[in-house]
Amino acid sequence: MKRYLAQYILLLITCHIYAQGTIKGSVVDGLTSEPLIDVVVSLEDTRFTTRTNLDGTFALTGELPQGDQILVLTRTSYVTKRLPVIILRSTPLELYNIPLNGDITLEQQQIGVISLSDNEITGDNDDLGNFNVSGLLSASRDAFLRAAAFDFSAAFFRPRGLDNANSKVLINGIEMNKQFNGRPQFNNWGGINDLQRNQEFAQGLAPSEYAFGGFAGTTNIILRASQYRKGGSVSYASANRSYTGRVMASYASGLQANGWSYAFLASRRFGDEGFVDGTIYDANSFFGAVEKKINDQHSINFTGFFTPNRRGRSTAITQEVFELRGRRYNPNWGFQNGEIRNTRERDIQEPVFTLNHYWDVSKKTKINTNLGYQFGTIKNSRVDNGGTRLITTPDGQEAFIGGARNPIPNFFQLLPSFFLQDPNPTATDFQNAFLAEQEFINDGQFDIEALFRGNAISVANGGNAIFVIQDDVIQDTQFSANVILSTAVSDNVTVNANVAYRGLNSANFAEVADLLGGNGYLDVDFFAEDDVTNSLGAGDAAQSDLRNRNRIVGVGDRYKYNYEIDANVISSFGQAQFKYNKVDFFASGSLSNTSYQRNGLFENGNFPGARSFGQSEQLSFTNFGLKGGITYKPTGRHLVTLNAGFATQAPGIRNSFTNARQNNDTVIGLESEEITSADLSYIFRSPIIKARLTGFYNTLENQIDINFFFTENAQGAGDGFAFVQEVLTGINTRRIGAELGFEAQVTPTIKLKAAASFGEYVFTDDANQYLAGDDFLGQEFIDENPEGFPEGTFVIGDGDVALENFHVASGPERVAQLGFEYRDPNFWWVGATANYFDRSFIDVSTLRRSDAFILDTDGLPINDFDPVLGREFLRQIDFGDYVLINLVGGKSWKIDDYFVGFFATINNVFNEQFISGGFEQSRIATFRELQAETNASGGPLFGPRFFYGNGATYFVNVYFRF
Repeated sequence: MKRYLAQYILLLITCHIYAQGTIKGSVVDGLTSEPLIDVVVSLEDTRFTTRTNLDGTFALTGELPQGDQILVLTRTSYVTKRLPVIILRSTPLELYNIPLNGDITLEQQQIGVISLSDNEITGDNDDLGNFNVSGLLSASRDAFLRAAAFDFSAAFFRPRGLDNANSKVLINGIEMNKQFNGRPQFNNWGGINDLQRNQEFAQGLAPSEYAFGGFAGTTNIILRASQYRKGGSVSYASANRSYTGRVMASYASGLQANGWSYAFLASRRFGDEGFVDGTIYDANSFFGAVEKKINDQHSINFTGFFTPNRRGRSTAITQEVFELRGRRYNPNWGFQNGEIRNTRERDIQEPVFTLNHYWDVSKKTKINTNLGYQFGTIKNSRVDNGGTRLITTPDGQEAFIGGARNPIPNFFQLLPSFFLQDPNPTATDFQNAFLAEQEFINDGQFDIEALFRGNAISVANGGNAIFVIQDDVIQDTQFSANVILSTAVSDNVTVNANVAYRGLNSANFAEVADLLGGNGYLDVDFFAEDDVTNSLGAGDAAQSDLRNRNRIVGVGDRYKYNYEIDANVISSFGQAQFKYNKVDFFASGSLSNTSYQRNGLFENGNFPGARSFGQSEQLSFTNFGLKGGITYKPTGRHLVTLNAGFATQAPGIRNSFTNARQNNDTVIGLESEEITSADLSYIFRSPIIKARLTGFYNTLENQIDINFFFTENAQGAGDGFAFVQEVLTGINTRRIGAELGFEAQVTPTIKLKAAASFGEYVFTDDANQYLAGDDFLGQEFIDENPEGFPEGTFVIGDGDVALENFHVASGPERVAQLGFEYRDPNFWWVGATANYFDRSFIDVSTLRRSDAFILDTDGLPINDFDPVLGREFLRQIDFGDYVLINLVGGKSWKIDDYFVGFFATINNVFNEQFISGGFEQSRIATFRELQAETNASGGPLFGPRFFYGNGATYFVNVYFRF
């Protein structure tokens, strides 16, 4: 300390000049005192940077700036240290055994990520935005991102209103975003927390060394055996969120003298149910990595992980159901032989392997070559209640007898509102409503054993199974390869580039998972005979595969639909980064080509021939991206950054085909999406205070969305009852706002922190709409469609959806946090945050905002439309504001060479009740029917469905490290 004080005094008379100088030192773990390798050591706002070697030492040499400087030490999973130093001409500065403290909030972030990604995405509609953005996995030291990662994520908050389809997640440099919807599948690497802490995160438009990235950020998770500290860990966690228990063990060898290193991990997460009833959790995780350092220039790393997990799904519920059963109610489960069984489960089994070659061509140039291979299945189960038996009439016609009502326990005909749908119900209506209410309260779960009984009766009468458990299966096989180059052209200029390829074959089919006591299931669509849709007749129209008519399927057989998607992406990017004393700037560009093609393996009876069987047309999209940024550094404490970018991107597979399960039809008007984004930040950094204020603006144009639902108001489908695909194109949105992150180390042990984001996320224009489905086949209305719309589609009115100025359902637009952390020198800590949320909006029904709302069944405007009531019926629901209090704390002990500790969090301490998301149903969409819903004495039959946030939950983790 005396040396630092003397240097500081000399600072007052020292001017800032450059001369040959040297800074030497070493970095150690603040808890174990062990040397830390791969710590980035740099002089702030200069080009001088290096990394610690195997014994934790470093050296900075060259024409170093003289006088007052800040030495910055950064390593993933550790708290960044900014050390004031004074550099004097020709006087080496020696700083040995600098301690870095572990970052306790990284464990906090990991808990938040795993809890939400494993639990909250289990709803019926995975496109509501209930997906965590990649920033949740970042090891960033930004106060705002810390809040977003842990405290704000409980409310489905999206930084800057962007979901993770606009971010990129890489593992060892290989992109992990799914080509189906553009989103990363976090569960592919769930449960390997202890070995995924080495991460590099580029926020928003910031440059990444590995890829052009996404406009919501880029995360590269580094799973290299040589990057792990030598040692092992065993831990046990208990929780009441998504799982109730987790056991984990890991060990890493560190880089050994012979150049080899290895790491492995195994964990298990389990629970009969989480916070929501009936959400079973059964997951195992296995990880292994081995690396050989061949010489100082070459190293080869192999990593493999397999995280099979099975989870019971929950679903959104209506206000009526919530008032009867509460927020933990889940209609998907029931009892079978006294055991809980969830009828809607997600089973993910997709191992991932990477092979990486690291080549240090010189001190200035590095080339990283990566190969990746991923295969396996994702299965989503549900009850199929369309089982029938085949009858041949005397005149030779085929008919199908059987089927059953939807067996879910919250079916609208089982709820009190069904009996009170009239404005003036009778005494009998009230009596039936009361009986339905009591039945639902006392026994409102799925009657699974009734399914077995129904099948037994059918079999006894010579029939087939009426009910089966169906698995919707996605069986992907993907190969990835890329080459990443990084070279320092000069002391001030660095160039990054890559070339990448991803090839995917995705098999998609329905599979019989359980016959529920039946002896076979007839693979036909028995609804087809209600409406003969083509010249083949009802018997043929009902066939899932005309080439295998009226077949009986059993467990493990494919039925209903069966097709493959081949997808290929070739991409490249180049980037130049310039760093000077007062100004840094970068420019980056990307170019890619994406192609999709469907190959139908079943010939669907509604769409015979090449329309469903064989290969579709090949879709091809050529896209590009440009982004750049500049950072102005008037002093070491004040920075101003400006970033801007524009990119086009191919739509995902999901939004390219109208209904890939049935046919080869592609979306009409299909084109690439366009993204424009900009942000301006002011950053203040001092040894005590770190703060960032950012204004952001982004637009997403030409977006596509396809919704699947049953409606009673499908104009063009005869009686209006139809299962439709609603295709929306030309969706334009804008997100504008500001975010703030602030933290102050007011004492060596106390840190105060604050974060906030205020934005507005709206549709900026109306969208285009058309409906598709087999219910539109053979209808006379089809002649009224615009040119280019094939049979089986229908345009309502002028085809517009009035979305302008409605809010995008992307979580709360306004969030704020106040909190503190106390870290005691005796290695215990505690923290608390108060988190405010407001302006979170429901996902609106687009069918209601089309001409279907005001047109009668004859296509003419209804004569009793009231525009005042109409606006009220279409008013977008705001979920209101609420405050959540979270606590966190822990303690660690050193016993000889071993370490023992625990970490605990309590979220939503005061058990606040809040709605985290929801959507309007489109079963009814006309003014008259919505008016009838409003006047119904028992409330709406098809009211909005909501996701309710968790109440008070806890997570406790106890660990032993050696």
